[in-house]
Amino acid sequence: MGTKTVDEAVDANGTEAKSDEETVNATKTDEAPDAEVEETGNAEAEDVEDAEDRDDLDAEALEGEDTPEAEKGTPGVGQGAAAVVSAGLGVVSLTGSWVATVAAARETLVGQLGTSSTASVAKQVKEVYGDAWATTALVGGLFALAALIVGVVVLVRPAFGAPGKPQAAWIKSVAWAGVSLGVIGLVLAVAKYSDIILGLPSTS
Repeated sequence: MGTKTVDEAVDANGTEAKSDEETVNATKTDEAPDAEVEETGNAEAEDVEDAEDRDDLDAEALEGEDTPEAEKGTPGVGQGAAAVVSAGLGVVSLTGSWVATVAAARETLVGQLGTSSTASVAKQVKEVYGDAWATTALVGGLFALAALIVGVVVLVRPAFGAPGKPQAAWIKSVAWAGVSLGVIGLVLAVAKYSDIILGLPSTS
Protein backbone atom coordinates (compact mmCIF):
# COMPACT_ATOMS: atom_id res chain seq x y z
CA MET A 1 0.00 0.00 0.00
CA GLY A 2 1.18 3.50 -0.74
CA THR A 3 1.48 6.04 1.99
CA LYS A 4 0.80 9.81 1.79
CA THR A 5 3.30 12.22 3.03
CA VAL A 6 2.43 15.13 5.31
CA ASP A 7 2.68 17.61 2.45
CA GLU A 8 0.32 15.60 0.29
CA ALA A 9 -2.16 15.30 3.14
CA VAL A 10 -2.00 19.06 3.73
CA ASP A 11 -2.47 19.72 0.02
CA ALA A 12 -5.46 17.42 -0.09
CA ASN A 13 -7.04 19.06 2.96
CA GLY A 14 -6.28 22.51 1.60
CA THR A 15 -7.80 21.64 -1.74
CA GLU A 16 -10.91 20.28 -0.08
CA ALA A 17 -11.18 23.39 2.14
CA LYS A 18 -10.87 25.65 -0.85
CA SER A 19 -13.49 23.64 -2.67
CA ASP A 20 -15.88 24.00 0.28
CA GLU A 21 -15.25 27.76 0.48
CA GLU A 22 -15.83 28.16 -3.25
CA THR A 23 -19.09 26.22 -2.96
CA VAL A 24 -20.26 28.43 -0.08
CA ASN A 25 -19.24 31.59 -1.91
CA ALA A 26 -20.99 30.43 -5.09
CA THR A 27 -24.11 29.66 -3.10
CA LYS A 28 -24.04 33.11 -1.50
CA THR A 29 -23.42 34.72 -4.88
CA ASP A 30 -26.40 32.88 -6.36
CA GLU A 31 -28.64 33.83 -3.45
CA ALA A 32 -27.63 37.52 -3.33
CA PRO A 33 -29.30 38.61 -6.61
CA ASP A 34 -32.51 36.87 -5.56
CA ALA A 35 -32.51 38.73 -2.29
CA GLU A 36 -31.81 42.02 -4.03
CA VAL A 37 -34.64 41.37 -6.52
CA GLU A 38 -37.04 40.63 -3.68
CA GLU A 39 -36.02 43.81 -1.81
CA THR A 40 -36.34 45.85 -5.02
CA GLY A 41 -39.75 44.36 -5.73
CA ASN A 42 -40.96 45.14 -2.22
CA ALA A 43 -39.66 48.70 -2.47
CA GLU A 44 -41.43 49.20 -5.82
CA ALA A 45 -44.66 47.77 -4.43
CA GLU A 46 -44.45 50.18 -1.49
CA ASP A 47 -43.79 53.09 -3.86
CA VAL A 48 -46.84 52.14 -5.96
CA GLU A 49 -49.02 51.93 -2.85
CA ASP A 50 -47.74 55.30 -1.64
CA ALA A 51 -48.45 56.83 -5.06
CA GLU A 52 -51.98 55.40 -5.09
CA ASP A 53 -52.58 56.76 -1.59
CA ARG A 54 -51.38 60.19 -2.67
CA ASP A 55 -53.63 60.09 -5.74
CA ASP A 56 -56.62 59.20 -3.55
CA LEU A 57 -55.83 62.05 -1.18
CA ASP A 58 -55.43 64.49 -4.07
CA ALA A 59 -58.74 63.38 -5.57
CA GLU A 60 -60.51 63.83 -2.23
CA ALA A 61 -58.93 67.24 -1.80
CA LEU A 62 -60.06 68.32 -5.27
CA GLU A 63 -63.57 67.11 -4.61
CA GLY A 64 -63.61 69.04 -1.37
CA GLU A 65 -62.50 72.18 -3.21
CA ASP A 66 -65.01 71.80 -6.05
CA THR A 67 -68.03 71.64 -3.76
CA PRO A 68 -67.66 75.16 -2.31
CA GLU A 69 -67.03 76.56 -5.79
CA ALA A 70 -70.25 75.00 -7.06
CA GLU A 71 -72.12 76.42 -4.10
CA LYS A 72 -70.62 79.83 -4.72
CA GLY A 73 -71.57 79.74 -8.40
CA THR A 74 -75.24 79.01 -7.72
CA PRO A 75 -76.31 82.62 -6.94
CA GLY A 76 -74.60 83.85 -10.09
CA VAL A 77 -76.88 81.67 -12.21
CA GLY A 78 -79.97 83.52 -11.03
CA GLN A 79 -78.36 86.91 -11.51
CA GLY A 80 -77.23 85.98 -15.02
CA ALA A 81 -80.72 84.79 -15.96
CA ALA A 82 -82.26 88.00 -14.61
CA ALA A 83 -79.75 90.08 -16.59
CA VAL A 84 -80.66 88.25 -19.81
CA VAL A 85 -84.37 88.75 -19.08
CA SER A 86 -83.76 92.47 -18.58
CA ALA A 87 -82.00 92.75 -21.94
CA GLY A 88 -84.77 90.74 -23.63
CA LEU A 89 -87.49 92.99 -22.19
CA GLY A 90 -85.57 96.02 -23.40
CA VAL A 91 -85.42 94.65 -26.95
CA VAL A 92 -89.16 93.84 -26.89
CA SER A 93 -89.98 97.36 -25.74
CA LEU A 94 -88.28 98.75 -28.86
CA THR A 95 -89.37 96.18 -31.46
CA GLY A 96 -92.90 95.51 -30.21
CA SER A 97 -94.72 92.39 -29.09
CA TRP A 98 -97.85 90.42 -29.84
CA VAL A 99 -99.38 91.89 -26.69
CA ALA A 100 -99.05 95.39 -28.10
CA THR A 101 -100.37 94.23 -31.48
CA VAL A 102 -103.47 92.63 -30.00
CA ALA A 103 -104.12 95.59 -27.71
CA ALA A 104 -103.82 98.04 -30.61
CA ALA A 105 -106.14 95.97 -32.82
CA ARG A 106 -108.69 95.80 -30.03
CA GLU A 107 -108.53 99.56 -29.50
CA THR A 108 -109.02 100.08 -33.23
CA LEU A 109 -112.11 97.90 -33.20
CA VAL A 110 -113.52 99.72 -30.18
CA GLY A 111 -112.92 103.04 -31.92
CA GLN A 112 -114.71 101.91 -35.06
CA LEU A 113 -117.71 100.66 -33.09
CA GLY A 114 -117.90 103.78 -30.92
CA THR A 115 -117.56 106.34 -33.66
CA SER A 116 -120.49 107.21 -35.84
CA SER A 117 -120.16 107.83 -39.51
CA THR A 118 -121.27 111.41 -38.98
CA ALA A 119 -118.41 112.22 -36.62
CA SER A 120 -115.74 114.64 -37.70
CA VAL A 121 -112.63 113.40 -39.44
CA ALA A 122 -110.41 114.45 -36.52
CA LYS A 123 -112.55 112.46 -34.10
CA GLN A 124 -112.57 109.38 -36.32
CA VAL A 125 -108.79 109.51 -36.74
CA LYS A 126 -108.27 109.86 -33.01
CA GLU A 127 -110.68 107.09 -32.03
CA VAL A 128 -109.66 104.60 -34.70
CA TYR A 129 -105.90 105.24 -35.02
CA GLY A 130 -104.73 107.60 -32.29
CA ASP A 131 -105.93 105.48 -29.36
CA ALA A 132 -104.47 102.33 -30.96
CA TRP A 133 -101.07 103.96 -31.39
CA ALA A 134 -101.16 105.26 -27.82
CA THR A 135 -101.98 101.76 -26.60
CA THR A 136 -98.99 100.38 -28.49
CA ALA A 137 -96.74 103.01 -26.89
CA LEU A 138 -98.18 102.23 -23.45
CA VAL A 139 -97.46 98.50 -23.75
CA GLY A 140 -93.95 99.23 -25.01
CA GLY A 141 -93.39 101.56 -22.07
CA LEU A 142 -94.46 98.86 -19.63
CA PHE A 143 -91.93 96.43 -21.14
CA ALA A 144 -89.25 99.13 -20.98
CA LEU A 145 -90.05 99.87 -17.35
CA ALA A 146 -89.86 96.16 -16.50
CA ALA A 147 -86.47 95.90 -18.23
CA LEU A 148 -85.21 98.91 -16.30
CA ILE A 149 -86.35 97.58 -12.93
CA VAL A 150 -84.96 94.07 -13.47
CA GLY A 151 -81.63 95.43 -14.68
CA VAL A 152 -81.25 97.76 -11.69
CA VAL A 153 -82.11 94.92 -9.29
CA VAL A 154 -79.40 92.74 -10.83
CA LEU A 155 -76.81 95.52 -10.56
CA VAL A 156 -77.54 96.30 -6.90
CA ARG A 157 -77.96 92.65 -5.86
CA PRO A 158 -74.27 92.13 -4.79
CA ALA A 159 -74.62 94.92 -2.23
CA PHE A 160 -77.23 92.87 -0.36
CA GLY A 161 -75.56 89.47 -0.79
CA ALA A 162 -72.73 87.74 0.99
CA PRO A 163 -69.52 89.83 1.14
CA GLY A 164 -66.52 88.71 -0.85
CA LYS A 165 -68.54 87.39 -3.80
CA PRO A 166 -67.93 89.71 -6.75
CA GLN A 167 -70.42 89.74 -9.58
CA ALA A 168 -69.29 88.28 -12.90
CA ALA A 169 -68.34 90.84 -15.52
CA TRP A 170 -70.68 89.41 -18.17
CA ILE A 171 -73.63 89.67 -15.78
CA LYS A 172 -72.90 93.36 -15.24
CA SER A 173 -72.56 93.94 -18.98
CA VAL A 174 -75.86 92.27 -19.84
CA ALA A 175 -77.65 94.01 -16.97
CA TRP A 176 -76.34 97.40 -18.09
CA ALA A 177 -77.53 96.59 -21.62
CA GLY A 178 -81.00 95.84 -20.24
CA VAL A 179 -81.04 99.08 -18.25
CA SER A 180 -79.93 101.09 -21.29
CA LEU A 181 -82.54 99.53 -23.57
CA GLY A 182 -85.17 100.06 -20.88
CA VAL A 183 -84.37 103.76 -20.57
CA ILE A 184 -84.42 104.25 -24.34
CA GLY A 185 -87.68 102.34 -24.72
CA LEU A 186 -89.29 104.24 -21.84
CA VAL A 187 -88.31 107.62 -23.28
CA LEU A 188 -89.64 106.69 -26.73
CA ALA A 189 -92.87 105.32 -25.27
CA VAL A 190 -93.53 108.50 -23.29
CA ALA A 191 -92.70 110.64 -26.33
CA LYS A 192 -95.09 108.66 -28.55
CA TYR A 193 -97.87 108.49 -25.98
CA SER A 194 -97.78 112.27 -25.50
CA ASP A 195 -97.58 112.88 -29.29
CA ILE A 196 -94.16 114.53 -28.99
CA ILE A 197 -92.98 112.29 -31.83
CA LEU A 198 -95.06 110.53 -34.46
CA GLY A 199 -98.17 112.46 -33.47
CA LEU A 200 -101.52 112.27 -35.26
CA PRO A 201 -101.57 113.93 -38.68
CA SER A 202 -103.40 117.20 -39.04
CA THR A 203 -106.95 116.87 -40.43
CA SER A 204 -107.57 120.55 -41.13
